[in-house]
Amino acid sequence: METELWYTENHTPYVRFSIKVDRQIYSAQSEFQRIDIFYSKEFGRFLSLDGYMMVTEKDEFIYHEMITHVPMAVNPDIKNVLVIGAGDGGTIRELTRYKTIERIDVTEIDKTVVDACREYLPFTACKLDDPRVSICYEDGLKFIRSKVGEYDLIIVDSTDPFGPGEGLFTREFYGNCHKALKEDGILVNQHETPYYENYAKAMSRAHKSIKLFFDKSSVYQFHMPTYPSGHWLFGFASKKYDPVRDLNADAWNALGIKTKYYNTELHRGAFAIPNYVKELLEDE
Repeated sequence: METELWYTENHTPYVRFSIKVDRQIYSAQSEFQRIDIFYSKEFGRFLSLDGYMMVTEKDEFIYHEMITHVPMAVNPDIKNVLVIGAGDGGTIRELTRYKTIERIDVTEIDKTVVDACREYLPFTACKLDDPRVSICYEDGLKFIRSKVGEYDLIIVDSTDPFGPGEGLFTREFYGNCHKALKEDGILVNQHETPYYENYAKAMSRAHKSIKLFFDKSSVYQFHMPTYPSGHWLFGFASKKYDPVRDLNADAWNALGIKTKYYNTELHRGAFAIPNYVKELLEDE
């Protein structure tokens, strides 16, 4: 009799998400978290941290294109970037497609994650050795405290607001991000789902904290099949730019970057959010 293996993640106490697994490829317990890599026929290779889905071979392009190309299309002249988290390398892969970017600093708390992704997830980790990339294995919260006016763009590609990623959702952290950005700087952060209560609370708290520091602060949405509810958000904040009004569509399209999900029409539409999400944000 054939044994069936299933990866199951609890999205809420009452909702579970499962993928049939062909085999487990890697497993380790680092100083910070449990790291597992599996192979499934439907999603290919995928990474989970402490039992939470991070990246799958089939749908990672959606997340990584939307976290990267949205700010780059607003300001295509970005040269200095800080990425916090992103141990799988997908965000870095997308950033390296821009010849005009001169420096990509990466701070990742867990070197074991990066090492595992280098070996087993080459589809995301393939550009970690780009000469413009510098990886610092440190808590992003500590790393950013000493930075003042250094970056054109900060991307917070964090895990959820518990475990190692918890500090990346605090008021102190967003204040330090504001300080570390140049006068026209942009902050993009992983902003959870509005659909389930616990995630929605984290989203609302983060948005409230960001609004304390940034004149322009909004959220945009995308469809992520393997994340809770499939309806997921990023935050966009800036000292100068409005993400829709200041979209430089002609300049971005002239770059000829081939994408599978992102385009400049979608960019505009992504900032048109449902009423229940508006209410959640306004309640805070």
